[in-house]
Amino acid sequence: MDVRSILVPTDFSECARRAVPVAAELARLLGARVVCLHVVEPVVRPVGWTPAAEPMHAAELGERMEETAARDLPAFSKSEEFAGLEVEDVMVHGEPAAEIVRVAEERGAGLIVVSSHGRTGLGRILFGSTAESVVRHARCPVLVVKPGKGSDGD
Repeated sequence: MDVRSILVPTDFSECARRAVPVAAELARLLGARVVCLHVVEPVVRPVGWTPAAEPMHAAELGERMEETAARDLPAFSKSEEFAGLEVEDVMVHGEPAAEIVRVAEERGAGLIVVSSHGRTGLGRILFGSTAESVVRHARCPVLVVKPGKGSDGD
């Protein structure tokens, strides 16, 4: 297996942070670079939502989400686990699973290291599983880091 680049998607949650030490250790062992990816999801208004009831316009909310990501992504990729590694920050817009797969192909990732929220039952049905979709559609191997013991499956 020739892995020169490892893609690490993040939503900046504690769950996503669980993938960092795994990705960093693999990058060191394989001599690979790391690509930290954040996908800014589109802001969707619920059915029946009116502009008068909207506390913040969708465009403004989208801008704030992008500003937050632009601030948080460099902090994520500069975590001490990644010290001494070549790390690239990438921020894109779209549906997370599809964008993770697309960026992995575009950046020539030989491995994707993604965390799983560990949802089961109704939570999984309602929210879907980004990790599961990435596993199904990625052309490269995907390592899913599962929630640790005592995790509440956030």
